[in-house]
Amino acid sequence: MNQDATEVGAQYIECGVRGLSQRVIQVTCDSPMKAIVVTDQAAGTAGMTLVERPEPPAAINDVVVEVHASGFVPTEIAWPSTWTDRRNRDRTPSIPGHEVAGVVTGLGYGTTGLSVGQRVFGLTDWHRDGTLAEYVAVEARNLAPLPGDVDFTVGASLPISGLTAWQGLFDHGRLQAGQSVLVHGAAGAVGSMVTQLAREFGAYVIGTGRASDRQEAHDFGAQEFVDLDNDALEDVGGVDLVFDVIGGDIQRRSAGLVRAAGTLVSVVGPTEARPADGQAVDFVVESDRAQLGEVVRRVRDGRLRTNIGNIATLDDAVAALNPTERRKGKTIIRVRP
Repeated sequence: MNQDATEVGAQYIECGVRGLSQRVIQVTCDSPMKAIVVTDQAAGTAGMTLVERPEPPAAINDVVVEVHASGFVPTEIAWPSTWTDRRNRDRTPSIPGHEVAGVVTGLGYGTTGLSVGQRVFGLTDWHRDGTLAEYVAVEARNLAPLPGDVDFTVGASLPISGLTAWQGLFDHGRLQAGQSVLVHGAAGAVGSMVTQLAREFGAYVIGTGRASDRQEAHDFGAQEFVDLDNDALEDVGGVDLVFDVIGGDIQRRSAGLVRAAGTLVSVVGPTEARPADGQAVDFVVESDRAQLGEVVRRVRDGRLRTNIGNIATLDDAVAALNPTERRKGKTIIRVRP
């Protein structure tokens, strides 16, 4: 099939095709949808605006998902992919949010493995418009089936936190039973997942955070807790694995705690410090259907609890994502009732 015909096949379900000829194709998506967009990087999350945008078309191997709930990571505003495409071209106004739970409403040309009407959840591409919208186009491989007994708000809270914890502990940290793990931000969205998974796999978990996080960190399974404002981090002694979500001075001091052959795993960019006799790994989370399945299976059987703090509607998303005070847990935007 030639390229022009492929493009039409990929988008025909969601859009009307006009002006079809051998070389000229105009694909239109006239139905408007509500979406949050950003246009000003310096404004941060305060620069978010609720607007109407055309519903997205489905490219080859895509599905279109009717978004029921969306997750958002505030640091997205600092990511280059929020503002430019892979060729470094400006792509604003862009729609942020990369965690989705919803229902498949359309299939792009060549898409397999998912079907219209199926409940799904997953992680969308960093360089494409995201999930703070009524519809999103996603590569099918980035989604996994969402069981009918898992609420959409729960599904939207899992992809980044769950996959980051899983990949950091097992793909990069090579966690083994009996090892000790220092988990920074143990009461946070990612840290609470790290804590629970590490405990399940037989690790001894030391959590960190603010004093007000102590009980919550213990509730998620931390066996010890370090108040980073008042306790001496160095009193922890040696650990086999550090899971860092903070960076800076905390990361530097943590590197000195890693035992020989241990690992410092970071999700906040290239590590500024390395263990003397271990390794340092920084990584960007990737979607993985099998791992999403592992995470949601544990949620269903009670081995894993989500850490949702606030749930807001799409109309109230701008205010919800710009809180005036510290909120615990992850904010989820419920796009549909």
